[in-house]
Amino acid sequence: MASKRRIIRHKHPAAELNITAFMNLMVVLVPFLLMTAVFSHITILDINLPPPGSTADKKQKNPPFELRVTIRKNALILSDNKGGLIKRIPKRKEGHNYALLKETLKQVKARFPDKTNVTILSEPNTPYNDMIQVMDSSRTYQAFVDGETVLAELFPDISIGDAAK
Repeated sequence: MASKRRIIRHKHPAAELNITAFMNLMVVLVPFLLMTAVFSHITILDINLPPPGSTADKKQKNPPFELRVTIRKNALILSDNKGGLIKRIPKRKEGHNYALLKETLKQVKARFPDKTNVTILSEPNTPYNDMIQVMDSSRTYQAFVDGETVLAELFPDISIGDAAK
């Protein structure tokens, strides 16, 4: 007679996952990564470009006050469309004098507190850094109010264009 073999299969209990070592790693790794991460700060400026065919605005009899900062190779020229030249700021050996531009713009803001727009005109091949520095100098300045330093508004509405030759 053929003997019947009995196959006895024992069910093994499911093994428990030991995640203690992994959790210890995460407890150390997550704070380390958060402390050493470099958070980049990107600032976006709203810039107004003139609409196509905007030459009709120049022929108005009484155009609104328009403040202009012209970036030249050897100077920054602050002017308006009513009285003309306000100040010519010559370039120094280190570069343009943005601090003097900011001080002059503060004086203009004191005379015209309701104005918020400025047009920045630049020559061809003006360095990008010069454009950004003029924009930053034109937007805000640091003021001391009640013993605290706050950013005060100068001319935050910036338009850009090409300078006349």
